[in-house]
Amino acid sequence: MTDTSYLDTKAVDAWLNVHLEGYQGPSEAQKFAGGQSNPTFQIRAQSGAYVLRRKPPGVLLKSAHAVDREFRVQSALKDTEVPVAQMHILCEDDNVIGSAFYVMDMVKGRNFDDPRLPDLAFEDRKPVIQEMNRVLAAIHDVDLVKAGLSDFGPDGNYYQRQTDRWTKQYRASETETIEDMDALMVWLEVNMPQDDGQRTLVHGDYRIDNMLFSKSSPACLAVLDWELSTLGHPYADLASVIMQWGMAPGTEGRGLAGVDRKAQGIMEDQEFIDAYCARRGISEIKNFGFYLAFCCFRMAGILQGVKKRALDGNASNPERALKMGRHVPEIAKDLLEQIVFEARKSEYVDVKSGVSARLSITAFENLLSTAERRLLRSGDDCTSIRMSDFVGIIPAITGKV
Repeated sequence: MTDTSYLDTKAVDAWLNVHLEGYQGPSEAQKFAGGQSNPTFQIRAQSGAYVLRRKPPGVLLKSAHAVDREFRVQSALKDTEVPVAQMHILCEDDNVIGSAFYVMDMVKGRNFDDPRLPDLAFEDRKPVIQEMNRVLAAIHDVDLVKAGLSDFGPDGNYYQRQTDRWTKQYRASETETIEDMDALMVWLEVNMPQDDGQRTLVHGDYRIDNMLFSKSSPACLAVLDWELSTLGHPYADLASVIMQWGMAPGTEGRGLAGVDRKAQGIMEDQEFIDAYCARRGISEIKNFGFYLAFCCFRMAGILQGVKKRALDGNASNPERALKMGRHVPEIAKDLLEQIVFEARKSEYVDVKSGVSARLSITAFENLLSTAERRLLRSGDDCTSIRMSDFVGIIPAITGKV
């Protein structure tokens, strides 16, 4: 088993003393809590405080844990409206500490891991969410050519590319047969929207706990965790925010399901979407139901990868990783339940129509007929990740926003 909580500070110091101007060891390292992908450490050296983010050691899925891409995109965003930490140096030599890593500034700010923002006063909550909205629009408005990111991702249908990628990633990390995941992958293929030509920078995991805010104002100081960033369709990030908010509140879900947002001073889904559209001059969003379903599928794929790394001994937090991995069947099952519910109600299966749409609905009804699709309750506590929590947050799977 590989210990992802350990960092060889002597090796780090020796390399940084040579390659990073102004760096002076010796240093001490402390691993940040949370996070299941790339282990991240606070480095306290004689020359100051830094953050080191590394690939996990051991055998990894191809294209996963791309710290080099994280370093590149954050370096490119330095002079844009997107707040990021100051990048210092990238080390791609696995011989130094066993895997690639990069070093950046330690940004001292507030991190909100609960979108309910319980530590803020009522009047201070909405400005933080508005800032989150502003930064999201800024990410999607980055001039790719000026930032040197025009080749940061391939051309073509982003959703087709990402669905193919996460299907392969899921298959590579599959630990058991989950029929609902198989059915969900078929549904995504059948209902794939045509490419509408939008191509922007996409964060890939945009949520409030991946942001650092000023301690004295709602200003965002840095957007973190760019591992999944690429060039693609901007609505994937927007749908990801709405998906996250549709989960149950708590440690794992970190959502807003069941929360009286008006009473708490927090923006509703539609208000957030409208503000985003106003910032970017968008009059209408079509196929939003598909974008939500895609985000749910991608999250299931990520959680399956987390589970596989835990079983292989490479997880950053093995106990939490295994707990998170248990949600994969629930995600697929509840999402299919919602898809069929909306399909029955509206006779609509996203972009497909006519006979093929009706056949698609019938096929999924047959798949689901072996067991009653009741809302899942894990019994752990209110932290279970359930796609059933999405019911009612928007007209899901109808494509209307």
